[in-house]
Amino acid sequence: MRALQRLMPSAAGPGRVLTAVDRLEHNAGLDGIADSVRRVVRGLPLGRGRDALHGRWLGHPVHPLMVQLPVGSWFSAAVLDLLPGQLRGARALIGVGLAAAGPAAVAGWVDWAELQRQQMRVGLVHAAANITAVALYSGSLAARIRGRSGLGKALGFAGLSAVSLGGALGGHLAYRQAAGANHSEVVPHLVTLGWHEIGAVADFPVGQAVRRHIDDVTVLVVRESGNKVHVLADRCSHMGGPLTKGVIADGCVQCPWHGSVFRLADGWNVRDPATAPQPAFDTRITDGHVEACLRLDETRAGRETDAA
Repeated sequence: MRALQRLMPSAAGPGRVLTAVDRLEHNAGLDGIADSVRRVVRGLPLGRGRDALHGRWLGHPVHPLMVQLPVGSWFSAAVLDLLPGQLRGARALIGVGLAAAGPAAVAGWVDWAELQRQQMRVGLVHAAANITAVALYSGSLAARIRGRSGLGKALGFAGLSAVSLGGALGGHLAYRQAAGANHSEVVPHLVTLGWHEIGAVADFPVGQAVRRHIDDVTVLVVRESGNKVHVLADRCSHMGGPLTKGVIADGCVQCPWHGSVFRLADGWNVRDPATAPQPAFDTRITDGHVEACLRLDETRAGRETDAA
């Protein structure tokens, strides 16, 4: 019991498991490998397929969806290995998992290459665990084909342990480190309904990004010629980068951190790696001053109105 308490978080502290992962996050010794691998991943000639692998079409990363097939197949194979007379079914499931692991890994690497340092470090070990699992399951399948079912089962259970470790680190990436999360989702909950004055028209030079605040939210303000004003949430939905420090061109703003491009008119994510659009504000000019009101979809607007 005491050994378990030392492993798990408690009132005394984070425990050995979380402490080990926290140390991994701050292990700068992995950065050299990470930089080399990132250059390779970013250099892959994926074209528009990179958007699809990021999950822009889905509205969130597609990698977590794709890993369900290999992990589910391998877990099911482990269950069959515990039952008599199921060697053929277990072998088939391991083969399915191996076939599905490749595309899932490619999507994961594409997402990983656009993360922050601490996330990339954990992601490397996450990938290493999964690569180990693939190697073990490949050996398991080979052993089964040769009729060595005992060795095949042993390698299969070892592979399941490795992929479980990889899954735990993947969960840490997603939920503790917010990799792949929409970093602008909180905006509608921080901005009160109605119009907010953000400054005089003259305070916003044409074509330049200006930072302002609406309630507790930092916003990007860009005025076009003809006094058309665009306002978006400043923190990039991908990883929270400051859009006010980005490049304004062709009616869009490009995040300076990872290159996501958003349309100023409505916040639409024109180009990856962002999978979610930026919260956008309607604007009007009253007595020479710019006012902004958060633009809400109909469903959310109904909820906000009811709450008010």
